[in-house]
Amino acid sequence: MCTAMRYQTKDHYFGRTLDVECSYGEQVVIMPRCFPLAFRKAGEMKEHFSVMGMATVLDGQPLFFDAVNEYGLAMAGLNFPGQAVYFPMQEGKGNIAPYELIPYLLGQCKTVEEVREKLKEISIVNLPFSEAMPLTPLHWMIADKEKSIVAESVKEGMKVHENPVDVMTNSPSFDYHLTHLADYMQLSNQPAENRLGSDALQAYSRGMGAMGLPGDWSSASRFVRAAFVRQNSTCDKSELASVSQFFHMLGAVSVPKGCMQLEDGRCQFTAYTSCMNLDRKVYYYTTYENNRLSAVNLHRFKLDGTELKCFPLFKTVTVHWQN
Repeated sequence: MCTAMRYQTKDHYFGRTLDVECSYGEQVVIMPRCFPLAFRKAGEMKEHFSVMGMATVLDGQPLFFDAVNEYGLAMAGLNFPGQAVYFPMQEGKGNIAPYELIPYLLGQCKTVEEVREKLKEISIVNLPFSEAMPLTPLHWMIADKEKSIVAESVKEGMKVHENPVDVMTNSPSFDYHLTHLADYMQLSNQPAENRLGSDALQAYSRGMGAMGLPGDWSSASRFVRAAFVRQNSTCDKSELASVSQFFHMLGAVSVPKGCMQLEDGRCQFTAYTSCMNLDRKVYYYTTYENNRLSAVNLHRFKLDGTELKCFPLFKTVTVHWQN
């Protein structure tokens, strides 16, 4: 369960929460331009754009949860259970495994429009990374400085949705979430208005214009809440104010431990939250254990290299003592 968002002040930002029940060894990874990418059925990509994002590295290969490339194109894969359909090999198509899609697209596309064209050639194939790692059902949000789209591999094939609200969560499909959002068009950040005609009725609290905003952690409710918070967000346009605001917005959909229990007794929680500056190519993150911002700058690394650069997540709680 996860939530992704695109946001703009002076610069452009994209990020997500990752809601899981355990760690997958994720770390911030920089993939330089000459790191050899060997796709299972789509050949090799010996040279490509540099990419930075959150990933698990297995057998020397980065499996990205979310990432941004050197041109400011960003992408995140979110859980899509019961909806995602992956296919057998298809002649005449670029057959890409779901865990390969982020490096495949970010390695060669500069904009959302280039991604849209590339997706016409792609089939997401039913090919697990290994016998020990079954496929995860995913759909993807892709964003640049102008817009965002959602790509879903379903039984009819690849569907690409325009994303006018610049947020995404999990199942059901994206078109359902947009339809469901209309149920909340009346929500407002303004004081509640008395439309019942009785002077005896008085607002007893601030914030009542948003009464009815769902507060649970279901994907449909998180979509509505993220869309409302993003639409009404305001902040200073400086970098630190914008980044701080982005984390506050995603904090509205973050899951504390114990509040979302699974069938096997484990609990899902927001393991990390990311924010990528698409202009400056900076990857900010917080972890569940540590809310202090950590950051990695893509341009402080040799982009023409051949080796991955990995940054383990900072998970130690720190306290700024003032006395």
